[in-house]
Amino acid sequence: MTSSPHESPHPGSPHLDCSALPDNGPALTRQEFDALFDSVGTWGRWTPADRGAWNRVTPEHVRRATALVRTGTTVPMALPWNTVPGPDNGKPALHYMSDLGDVEAPEPSCHKDFIAVDYHGKGVSHLDALSHIAYRGQLYDGRTAREAVDAAGAHFGAVSSLGPLVTKGVLLDLPAVLGTDWLEPGRAVHAEDVLAAEKALGVTIAEGDAVLLRSGHFRRRAELGAWNPDNASAGLHVDAMPLLAERGIALLGGDGDSDVRPSPVEGLHSPVHALAITAMGVPLLDNLDLEPLSTACAEASRHEFLMVVAPLNIPGGTGSPVNPIAVL
Repeated sequence: MTSSPHESPHPGSPHLDCSALPDNGPALTRQEFDALFDSVGTWGRWTPADRGAWNRVTPEHVRRATALVRTGTTVPMALPWNTVPGPDNGKPALHYMSDLGDVEAPEPSCHKDFIAVDYHGKGVSHLDALSHIAYRGQLYDGRTAREAVDAAGAHFGAVSSLGPLVTKGVLLDLPAVLGTDWLEPGRAVHAEDVLAAEKALGVTIAEGDAVLLRSGHFRRRAELGAWNPDNASAGLHVDAMPLLAERGIALLGGDGDSDVRPSPVEGLHSPVHALAITAMGVPLLDNLDLEPLSTACAEASRHEFLMVVAPLNIPGGTGSPVNPIAVL
């Protein structure tokens, strides 16, 4: 294993020594963040508004994305259904057998199971719809959160409004670019890192693209053990978001939840969530297993591919468990 530039003093422990974390700065005040939020916003741009930036993906985008398929290699990105509690899985998913086929007649016997999940966390690969995040009391496009989301679900920005997404995917494999196995928890990825990754990997982020950031999170977890990524995780600094807004991305995701943690913005725990979902109308993919995709892209010597995301059709849902597929 190549040595990582930042080693935790107790890497196997779920309790990271935050004093030894890489720099997640520069820090921003709420006033600075609010100015950034307003500058990248796309409110009032699209109809229907609750599809947000997915409106950018036209049939022509889909046609061009399908032309990226060369070998037909398919790479799923979902984590295994996680029923085991741990420091990064505080609300384990449920899975149990509801019918073991022990009915006497008539044939054939039938086996059934039950699944359930509180998926907005760190243990399940999922999509965040536009109803998932409110900032200053508002959802994307200025809808009042208290009116748009109630006990019955979301009446604006539900995952059922999004439908499937087929577009070009771009993997920003930062450990591959930096020659490390992973980025240490707390390491911020800045706009200059994104530009350097584009150059090194031979990709260009364009309008309608799905951008995936690999930090090596699950390789680190496999080798050093689980920790609580709510306290420390590699991810995007807010200063990378104007670049992604300028490029016109349709979807953002990664092997974390896109935010660097601890947050660099005072009093705001998930600033990239607020910028992407609430300001820009860009849904997020959280907790993807990007290790197989990293290997496949390295073997193919290319880091762009056909990307397919098909969330569950859940009326009123604020997101969905999902298994995105890359096709090379």
